[in-house]
Amino acid sequence: MTRPCHDAEAGYLYVVSTPIGNLDDISRRAIQVLQEVDWVAAEDTRHSQGLMQQLGISPRLISCHDHNEQQRAPDLVARLADGESGALISDAGTPLVSDPGYRLVRACQDAGVAVVPIPGASALLAALAVAGQPSDRFLFEGFPPAKGAARERVLERLAAADVTSIIYEAPHRVLSLLEALAPKVAPERELTLCRELTKRFETVRRGPVAEVLEWVRADKDQQRGELVLVLGPALQSDQLSERDRALARALLEELPLSRAARVLAAHTGLKRQALYNYLEAVNSE
Repeated sequence: MTRPCHDAEAGYLYVVSTPIGNLDDISRRAIQVLQEVDWVAAEDTRHSQGLMQQLGISPRLISCHDHNEQQRAPDLVARLADGESGALISDAGTPLVSDPGYRLVRACQDAGVAVVPIPGASALLAALAVAGQPSDRFLFEGFPPAKGAARERVLERLAAADVTSIIYEAPHRVLSLLEALAPKVAPERELTLCRELTKRFETVRRGPVAEVLEWVRADKDQQRGELVLVLGPALQSDQLSERDRALARALLEELPLSRAARVLAAHTGLKRQALYNYLEAVNSE
């Protein structure tokens, strides 16, 4: 089945990314699709109505959120099968990324209805792009559980992860998350806090987890707005032996960072990228 590149065609569901803050981040293609579809399934129609007014368009909005998506999907799929065109949006960013839409997209695919991505803004990718953490592989954790054993399991998984981890967190819980995470990771383990990305008070700060914790604890403004945390990868077992740490410092005195990381990786059997991050942190002390 040929998928359209520009015009909104009947019988297609378009998954449309919308701005996470700065209105200018919406693509021309996204605006064109939203202008031409028969309806737009929105996470919060009141919120999306404001966006549409800013864009100068007035599509028919249909609510589609976590609590009604399962029930609404058959009707929307039927509309598409009958020749209508539709778009799916979330309150901000790319739908389905810690937002509703999975059930509708799957139902469309199961019914033979084409689903077309209209890519654009994403808090996940925006944070990864500016975090200064390894980006060749990463784990997206989304919003961790608020409390209890489930939250503890997530923290243990994050502490042990040997790839960069991306976490969404509510502003009123970010301090408690950092307080719970800090004791579980090595002192040099880095975290980048990204707050209010693309908005007026955009903030990006990278440092050891304990340092970021103290900064957030001391500045209440860092406990407001939209937050993405990017946790750097751990070393295996999240530590080196004292002898390996001494070797690391000796290597730094004689070799460039990348060469020191290769030598230390050959000696310890640990991942070179994680060792490079460790050596970089040691070098900046």
